[in-house]
Amino acid sequence: MSQIAYPIRNNLYLNITDRCTLKCRFCPKHQAQGPVVHEYDLSLDHRPEVAEITAAIGNPADYEEIVFCGFGEPTLRLKVLLEVARWIKARGGKVRLNTDGLANLVNKRNVLPEMQGLVDSLSVSLNAQTPEIYARHCQPALTGSWQAMLDFLQEAPKYIPQVTATAIDGLEDVDIQACENLARQRGVNFRRRQLDKVG
Repeated sequence: MSQIAYPIRNNLYLNITDRCTLKCRFCPKHQAQGPVVHEYDLSLDHRPEVAEITAAIGNPADYEEIVFCGFGEPTLRLKVLLEVARWIKARGGKVRLNTDGLANLVNKRNVLPEMQGLVDSLSVSLNAQTPEIYARHCQPALTGSWQAMLDFLQEAPKYIPQVTATAIDGLEDVDIQACENLARQRGVNFRRRQLDKVG
């Protein structure tokens, strides 16, 4: 049975897809242990629909945040994501989206206005300070992904109250200070993550 919702500390994380626009070398999904976070196996035997996701959440107000995360890119199911976020907000919940920042590239339009009022905070995986290092570690499927992610970061604060870029300390040739500079230049917060520490 698929693990759609899984609590960590005071947050509830939502696992709504196993598809991704990146194939990050450091992602546990592509390593020996497979898609496991804490004690939760995030393998999906199907992609859950809105009613199934909301049933798995219960009362959104019981958590500090409801976080779209999982081991796939949530914005690849944008319509479902927005419907569930609307349901959460209507019940007093707070919504965070962890994303690779490629939603505009994938959808060939600016989707951030559609998130306005539904997503309280965004965490965007910046991951590297140059397109070459990004390509090496993240192995994007789409051409121009690194620049598209930066453009998404620049645009996001117009629509989302809290935007944070992240990069992982410990990846070869990733310059954390340079990554933070890219984030600050775009008017967003920055958070250093640790290699092999998920959730």
